[in-house]
Amino acid sequence: MTFLDDTTIARLQSVANWPDFTNERYTILEEIGRGGMGAVYVAFDEQLGREVAIKVSTGVRGADVERLLKDEARILASLEHPGIVPIHDGGRLADGRMFYVMKRVRGATLAEHIVAVPSLSERLGIFERICEAVNFAHAHGVIHRDLKPDNVMIGPFGEVLVVDWGVATKGDADADERVIGTRGFMAPEQERAEDVSAGADVYSLGAVLAWLTGDTAPRALRAICARAMAPTPDERYATAAALAADVARFRAGHAVDAHHESLLERIARVSWTYRVPILLVLGYIVMRALVAYFVSSGSSG
Repeated sequence: MTFLDDTTIARLQSVANWPDFTNERYTILEEIGRGGMGAVYVAFDEQLGREVAIKVSTGVRGADVERLLKDEARILASLEHPGIVPIHDGGRLADGRMFYVMKRVRGATLAEHIVAVPSLSERLGIFERICEAVNFAHAHGVIHRDLKPDNVMIGPFGEVLVVDWGVATKGDADADERVIGTRGFMAPEQERAEDVSAGADVYSLGAVLAWLTGDTAPRALRAICARAMAPTPDERYATAAALAADVARFRAGHAVDAHHESLLERIARVSWTYRVPILLVLGYIVMRALVAYFVSSGSSG
């Protein structure tokens, strides 16, 4: 008798639980994630000859699960942006479970990717692109409600994608009986399970920025984080675009809206920003002084 090892048994159990796509155009290859609403699988689209990702609702059918999955699919379908995963298809399996098909995202999470990005400027560039996708969603009335490093993917060619819109809502969200979001990245009003607006996402973006830049960030950058993470939405940046614009000003070496700099800070900032032309001018002055000195010395000799 041949005994199977634990790994093989676990694999067989996993495959046995895969959704049945018989008579569908998709062939399930592997499970890559599982959450409260369902599981995500890598599948092969036989019709178009490409890999896709499929999210399938949990085996326990219920109005709430179906509504949430349907809302997530519709929200994704309404957000056609390079920084948001596109949805391709949707439907219902023979066993009654709902599913939707989206682009297969390859790459690493922001938390994994950022380890290899020591440059502050590069990190801020990634952050600005996250803000662009979130601002696009806000312009279409969608609030993500769970922005964090694990919900941002960086593709192999530098693509920046905001993912996992499972708890997103269309329009300002009414108070919920449960806390929605991730502690450490959610706004105070989310912690209190109160009504939330796009300002809650701005707070979460500020928390992501603080995480990206660390405790040793320059004073102006810390001020940007502080404004984004202000206690109330009215005190924060009005939009994700406004937050990104202040970060872009910092990255370009300009004064930022969130921080009133002192005269010494301004001199230091301008000196650093324009250090190359300043050094060139100083070098030219020194060279002219040396030439004048030697000419004068030669004449007197």
